[in-house]
Amino acid sequence: MDYLDILAISPHPDDAELFCGGLLARAKREGYSTGILDLSQGEWSTFGDNEQRKKESQQASSILKLGWRGNLGLPDGDLVNTPENRLALIRIIREQRPKICLVPYGQDRHPDHETAAVLIKAAIFQAGLKKVESDQQAYRPQTVLAYMLHKIFNPTFVVDISTDMETKMAAIRAYQSQFMNTGQKENTYISRPEFLDSIIMRARFYGLQIHTTYGEPYYFDGMIKIDNVMDFFTYTIM
Repeated sequence: MDYLDILAISPHPDDAELFCGGLLARAKREGYSTGILDLSQGEWSTFGDNEQRKKESQQASSILKLGWRGNLGLPDGDLVNTPENRLALIRIIREQRPKICLVPYGQDRHPDHETAAVLIKAAIFQAGLKKVESDQQAYRPQTVLAYMLHKIFNPTFVVDISTDMETKMAAIRAYQSQFMNTGQKENTYISRPEFLDSIIMRARFYGLQIHTTYGEPYYFDGMIKIDNVMDFFTYTIM
């Protein structure tokens, strides 16, 4: 079995596309294997239903050329950090054995996003413990990176997604029930046209910070090793 290089773990279908889709698209273009695990089906969404969301997720996966996608089927709006939910997530981590996990940042407007961050952190740690039994070999990803949802944080680094921004936005727009509801009498927070505009403007803002067109921000809870300072900082302009 071929293991994943990068696994994005998403509270709901479309979260990964919105907030780390650029990195996933770039990694795939550069030859790395990528995947997404959705924790829930997003069944509490105002618009769309489970079957429609499933089709949209499949289309987005095809656009991003994912090597794998799964869904734990945990209840939307009621994500909780329980031993059963941790074990379900541990099984996926040990099965796919990603080198890098992309996870939601721990603070956000959506309660599911914050709970998911706690659940995922615990599961990733426990996946590396031999005494946590799942009939699989213990395994822990070498790197965990947090992607920015709605809560703004000071990023540790920004990924240049200029070449991959079009792919990211195409994957987002695959979720027509969530973002393309122009005929609805009422709009949700994310179905308003301004929401997708904000995704683009955020990418432009962080792109400007690294002197490129589009950027995607990430947080790493640790120190980053640099071997060659001259090579690493060739992009900077004061």
